Amino acid sequence: MAAGPENVPPFIASQLSHLLSHFRLTLKVEQMWSADKYNSAPLDRFTLLIPYCLDIIKWDVIYNADSPNAAPDVIFGPEDDDFHPFHMYPSAQPNNCLSDWSYKDPTRLLTLIQFLRDQYVLYQRKRVGEVDDDRLKFEISTIISREGIEMHMSSGAEKLEEVKFAVPLLDMNINKMVSCCPWRHPQKIYLQVVYPVGRKYMSAPSAPTLKLVSSPELKALYSTDDVKLPPWLDGMCLAEYLPNLEEYLGKQVLEAVSLIEVRRNFIEALACPFGRPVEADPVFCRKATFLSASGVFTFLVHFLIPIQFPKQQPTIMLQSSQHFNSQMAPMKSRLISDYPWSPRWEPLQMAERICEFLADEALNFKRQCSEGQVQ
Repeated sequence: MAAGPENVPPFIASQLSHLLSHFRLTLKVEQMWSADKYNSAPLDRFTLLIPYCLDIIKWDVIYNADSPNAAPDVIFGPEDDDFHPFHMYPSAQPNNCLSDWSYKDPTRLLTLIQFLRDQYVLYQRKRVGEVDDDRLKFEISTIISREGIEMHMSSGAEKLEEVKFAVPLLDMNINKMVSCCPWRHPQKIYLQVVYPVGRKYMSAPSAPTLKLVSSPELKALYSTDDVKLPPWLDGMCLAEYLPNLEEYLGKQVLEAVSLIEVRRNFIEALACPFGRPVEADPVFCRKATFLSASGVFTFLVHFLIPIQFPKQQPTIMLQSSQHFNSQMAPMKSRLISDYPWSPRWEPLQMAERICEFLADEALNFKRQCSEGQVQ
């Protein structure tokens, strides 16, 4: 869609901006369009991408630019024809956020979407609770009291019915554990649990499909991709599995936080042979750049420091300050990791050995730049 923000009515832009900046989860707008297929009319409708149960649900929000006092319509996904949020529970009626709609209030859309998502959580929980599966009913009864669990019942013509759980793990505030934390939303780790529907309860049912999921931002500190999940023992239920998993993850997160200071000490040690860094990551200490020289040849040294440092060594890349490619971008070296390294060395020894290695590597890099052999 080529239309710009000037095509969006101000009252819609205000409400949408407030929603995107204040919602408790990260929302995205997939597209905006108008009632006119050529988009010459005001853009008064859009598709929201809303995180739910470690997946995304899409809702279309339909305003009428010519009737700003009218509340928008919300169209749910094709699987949710039975979702009627204002008729699910009597308690929802007094809080009907559509009855006193005011287009001048920028918080109205936020209140509406929060209410609808809360009702959607209850709707999916009700659907899952109605599934005729003994094992599933037992699993739900053992974990339903855990705060923040989301469930989703999915089915289709081309796939078997299955129930997904998103179970939040670790009762700890990871944001507060990181000094000068840049994260706007609380960082969470979830266990995604997938059960196929239709198998009756057995004494030793097979293990469900398990996967750890976290927000992309958390990967700057700790990656769930590297975690080997504890085994699921025969006859085990989810309520038995979670405590051992949470204990294991808690120790790993604490170690990940402590490694920030280890990386910081390494960057400070690099300053001895390389001088003060031109740029460095002050929060997670994952990156640092130094200005160096070999004779009259000046270049930048980029350090990419893994979260598993010092078990895993940093990756180094050189960037010329004097040579450029045909697109006028600075020439860069290959990613370098074949230098002398031991995780048992003190940070200063690591820095000194890297500096010694780069003395020869810089000459090779200068020659390659002069011959146009690097990008």
